Amino acid sequence: MGGFFGIASKKNCTNDLFFGTDYHSHLGTRRGGMAVYGPNGFNRAIHNIENTPFRTKFDRDLDELEGNIGIGCISDMEPQPLLIRSHLGSYAISTVGKILNKQELIDEASEKKHIQFMEMSGGDINATELTASVINQADSIVEGLLYAQEKIQGSMTILLLTEKGIYVSRDRFGRTPAVIGKNDDGYCVSFENFAYFNLGYRDCYELGPGEIVFITPEGIEKLSPPRKEMRICSFLWVYYGYPTASYEGVNVEKMRYKCGEMLAKRDNVTAESVDSVAGVPDSGIAHAVGYANASGIPFARPFIKYTPTWPRSFMPTRQSQRELIAHMKLISVESLIRGKSLLMIDDSIVRGTQLRNTTEYLYDVGAREVHIRPGCPPLLFGCKYINFSRSSSDYDMITRRIIREREGDSVSDELLRDYADPDSTNYKEMVEEIRKRLNFTTLQYQRLDDLEEAIGIGRCNLCTYCWSGRE
Repeated sequence: MGGFFGIASKKNCTNDLFFGTDYHSHLGTRRGGMAVYGPNGFNRAIHNIENTPFRTKFDRDLDELEGNIGIGCISDMEPQPLLIRSHLGSYAISTVGKILNKQELIDEASEKKHIQFMEMSGGDINATELTASVINQADSIVEGLLYAQEKIQGSMTILLLTEKGIYVSRDRFGRTPAVIGKNDDGYCVSFENFAYFNLGYRDCYELGPGEIVFITPEGIEKLSPPRKEMRICSFLWVYYGYPTASYEGVNVEKMRYKCGEMLAKRDNVTAESVDSVAGVPDSGIAHAVGYANASGIPFARPFIKYTPTWPRSFMPTRQSQRELIAHMKLISVESLIRGKSLLMIDDSIVRGTQLRNTTEYLYDVGAREVHIRPGCPPLLFGCKYINFSRSSSDYDMITRRIIREREGDSVSDELLRDYADPDSTNYKEMVEEIRKRLNFTTLQYQRLDDLEEAIGIGRCNLCTYCWSGRE
């Protein structure tokens, strides 16, 4: 995953760019970068932020990054922004998304013989550099951005910084957001709109799917209209999004309350059978608040996340490290656990390892029962569009491992969709097997139709591929 931020201002933009980019740190922890255009032309800094927060790495670069126009990014993948010189001129580029047909685009570029790429460690090609090579095959930047939308399979939202302003191209189906803020000195563009509130900007405009605009300190020029079809990622609300962010006018925190409320309405546990409702930090907490408010079961925090040093647990490359961090960052409150029946809400279950370890931890501290209510349906399909996780195989997911054991290695999409149907026998037997393996007292997932209703922008506008297999 990743996030971006850009500024086009009548005054020096460095501080706003620095803090606006830093506000996207929850979306990635591998690379951070900023590029500005100022009196000395383009200037850029990129740092590895796997073990050190963005702020501490870039603080010493701020004096050199002077300019009134700039872009920044937090990336879970390749280093960026990149500085590019081509027949379209010099520019800086940053992207968020995933290219499915990478090799096809590389092969097409290689056939032209005059295009070359810098090979990264491991032999991979930087997806942002590859995106720039596609753009550069056109006769203008706008034509290049439109060409990239057509050629790139997957999803790619692009910020392109020139000496005069910033081109913003939201991916063709709007799977990721791009929002513009405004203040008296200019404009900013952001993946998450909350990132500019404390900087004095207010909501101005949200790009539609595939829309292209050009931002300068003086205004916004709309260069290509939004497309009709949208498939924004539903998981942004469930997990990725910061609570204060909004997408398509729907606030993340409020949606999670609604999600928890709908979980409670379909549940049959009562205040007599469960002592408290709790959320697994961070994303599960708002779901739990919604559940508690709707059910009348008291909300409690039986364990607390130690926030000063521990990052989100899915970020490290090694699974063993993720599991260790997931354990180390949660500190129990024994008096709220011992002898209690707890209903726990987490945003999702992927491998199941972390939630099983958390459950065992609760039992070790003295919990009598642990009921689990994930905030989303069972994950059955690996994300093809926004680098949902570091999983290299669908069989990293506990659902797919169980289905393989039941059905063998060759499973049709039609059969997988039957497993995704909460009213099917296959679904119910799969969920029961997950419950037993992870040692939950009971397990009940969120239904997809309820999740779609909680978001409230219409099923046809949402990407739910990871749960339903629907494109």
